[in-house]
Amino acid sequence: MKHLRVAVLRGGPSDEYEVSMMTGAEVIAALRRQKMDVVDVVISKKGKWMVHGFERAPKDALVFVDAVFNALHGAYGEDGTIQRELDRFGIPYTGSRAYPSALAINKILAKDVLRSLGIKSPPHLRVSRLGTDVRRVATTLESLFGPTYIIKPVNGGSSIGVRKANGMHELVRMLTESLKERDEVLVEKYIPGREATVGVVEGLRGQDLYSLPTIEIIPPPSRDLFDYEVKYNGETDEICPGRFSRKEKQDLEEAALRAHTALGLSHYSRSDFIVNDKGIYFLETNTLPALARNTLMPKALEAVGHDYDDFVRHLVGLAR
Repeated sequence: MKHLRVAVLRGGPSDEYEVSMMTGAEVIAALRRQKMDVVDVVISKKGKWMVHGFERAPKDALVFVDAVFNALHGAYGEDGTIQRELDRFGIPYTGSRAYPSALAINKILAKDVLRSLGIKSPPHLRVSRLGTDVRRVATTLESLFGPTYIIKPVNGGSSIGVRKANGMHELVRMLTESLKERDEVLVEKYIPGREATVGVVEGLRGQDLYSLPTIEIIPPPSRDLFDYEVKYNGETDEICPGRFSRKEKQDLEEAALRAHTALGLSHYSRSDFIVNDKGIYFLETNTLPALARNTLMPKALEAVGHDYDDFVRHLVGLAR
């Protein structure tokens, strides 16, 4: 495999550009340590494909490439767009296919799929910008599941754009702010509890689907939300294995495996949950979780003694 020519796609026109650049840099370093021929393809925030600082047409950037490692996150890279383009070129790539990617990134559709399997998620309402009377919607939300709410993008990851509103006044203000940024948002009932995340990898250690140990996520005392800033600034405690009961760990791992399968995902994923005395609540599934060294998926791999470089090599071997 060391003679393969692998293109690593990173950057991209989404809010997660910087996270993708970090993931891509780690993946490139891992591939080069294994003597693979790597093509570093940086996609700009405006969607231009760059190789060695020169703009290239996508097909030209991938000429003579054996496989693509998709290190993009969020819109374009994780919503089925780049997958459709790579399918059109007939180039093998890592990660999920186009339709499952589009399904999983849409938090509402993903919730609907998993609800049919009996997996709980917080009550929610989709709110669109067009024609919305925010105060009237806020009153409806208060009657449905107040008084505390989570406002988040329908599509997207890395906790970008996530807000917690306490009471009607904050809900109106934060919902107004969110709808200035996006055409539609998801408003969920805030579920108190401990946050957990579980990674799934295909074909690891001889298993069709291998569940990584559960990670417990504890934001700093000054913050009660695992938002974009504390996710990457090192202030959050990420305990692996998490301090959950044996039954909770089994249920979390089973839910992550079921989410991966039900959403039709490929190669790897990571699902997020809230755990409290009423059970486990599904939040979302990431089809291309961040792979920078200080992020969640690599920490879970390290906890079971699995080498990062071997993991990257494994994913390249799964590319199709």
